[in-house]
Amino acid sequence: MVMHKSTPDNLRARRAQLANMRQELLAPANAIVGYCELLQEEAVRFLGGAFTDDLVRIDASAQALYDLINTQLSTEAMRDLVASGDTETTQKNLRHDLRNPLNAIKGYSEMLQEDLEEQGSNTLTQDLGKLLGEVNRVLAQLNNIVDFSGSEKAEQNEALVQSNAMITELLNDIRPLNNQAENAGQIGRILVVDDMEANRDLLSRRLSREGHDVATADGGVQAMQRLEEEDFDLVLLDLMMPDLNGFEVLARMKASEKLRDLPVIMISALDEVDSVIRCIEAGAEDYLAKPFDPVLLRARINASLEKKHWRDREHLYLDQLETEKAKNEKLLLSILPQQVVRRLNQGETIIADRFDEVTVLFSDLVGFTQFSALTPPADLVEYLNWLFSHFDILANELGVEKVKTIGDAYMVVAGMTQPRSDHAAMAARMAQGMLKALAKVNADIGQNFQIRIGLHSGPVVAGIIGTHRFVYDVWGDTVNVASRLESSSLPGRIQISDFTSQLLGADFTLEPRGDIDIKGKGKMGAYFLNSGS
Repeated sequence: MVMHKSTPDNLRARRAQLANMRQELLAPANAIVGYCELLQEEAVRFLGGAFTDDLVRIDASAQALYDLINTQLSTEAMRDLVASGDTETTQKNLRHDLRNPLNAIKGYSEMLQEDLEEQGSNTLTQDLGKLLGEVNRVLAQLNNIVDFSGSEKAEQNEALVQSNAMITELLNDIRPLNNQAENAGQIGRILVVDDMEANRDLLSRRLSREGHDVATADGGVQAMQRLEEEDFDLVLLDLMMPDLNGFEVLARMKASEKLRDLPVIMISALDEVDSVIRCIEAGAEDYLAKPFDPVLLRARINASLEKKHWRDREHLYLDQLETEKAKNEKLLLSILPQQVVRRLNQGETIIADRFDEVTVLFSDLVGFTQFSALTPPADLVEYLNWLFSHFDILANELGVEKVKTIGDAYMVVAGMTQPRSDHAAMAARMAQGMLKALAKVNADIGQNFQIRIGLHSGPVVAGIIGTHRFVYDVWGDTVNVASRLESSSLPGRIQISDFTSQLLGADFTLEPRGDIDIKGKGKMGAYFLNSGS
């Protein structure tokens, strides 16, 4: 009996060696099965079904070879073999068992070759030759392939030397699987959906040992109820269930805005390719066939949970970006008109517009320069903020555009960003409201400030200037005249131009002031607008 010292590294190396052995046997076995299928198809197609009996025998032996490899070198069988350390008997029996179907395939194939040669047919010759080539190669290398001893004789074989080198490299690259904390996987809340109680219990217990928070559902209907009411990180979903099968549950999840990003691993006794493809195409994260390997299940769950956690972080970052974007949008809207912000967001870099019919309002606090020299800065700013906040509210209510403040001056334009025929009336109501707001603020803070206001109507040009701390401003003769009307007005009065008075109509009470001298314009007729309409 050959016994090996069972250190973790040795056991791991033995498992890798056996896995490689299984790979080296399965590859030619798959090829042999494939050639058998081709030979049977060709016999039916070109020879009218002749030689069917021999081909059936060859195919049966090929299937027996394939099943033998899968059984004798399965994951569980290899694990038991590695754990026992007794390889000599297994090696002897496996070589014997493998030779039986290989020799049967070889014998029937050679007889078929002879029959084809006697009939002078070369229809199946090429594929039959390839099949025999695979069989002869495996038989010739069988002792070297099925070698559990790691003997010097086996290592002298060039192919096995290369194979051992690949195993060594793979072991160096991949960390061992263990239960140490440093290798702990992703932890999450998992919903196990299976109509069989035993399956639910086994999966729940296994996952709970891994540290997961596990919930169960006994069918598709209950699963959908729990998914709608609770939050999960992953779903292990059985495919075949009586009330609502796994594929239907998967389809409903992917159609739900809440559930579409929740990863799903399908688990089923069906391992046919169509089922796997259909589930993956429908949005499943992965697919495991029952009975599944616990280590593989753990790896798939960890991978799915890691993707889920990455997606969650991505959504969090996107939400944060949206929040910051909203803050920036709000800040821009406090500086620029809404239509201008929209155009900037659409990529416009130069914004300049002409508006032919607007009314410009200028206002200035009387005596505020002297007041500011005697007032603490904090009190001064608080007062202006209190007053201008009232003005801002009024401007929003009336739909006029606050352009800017300069010190204690406040400028508004009506009919600019929202063109309207009653722009003069809106500016007039804004001016009247400003007088009332000032009176209220004066009463609140115990002051007696007064304000001068001037209005003029006409065309303006508006746009953004500057690249650092840019501002939205307006220019033109209309702006200059409105500013001159403000500066030449009287405290507590609203002075408007003759042109603006013609736009107001009978809804406002006007008091003629006569001609006043406007710098750059000469004499101009002006009116006082009474504080109430």
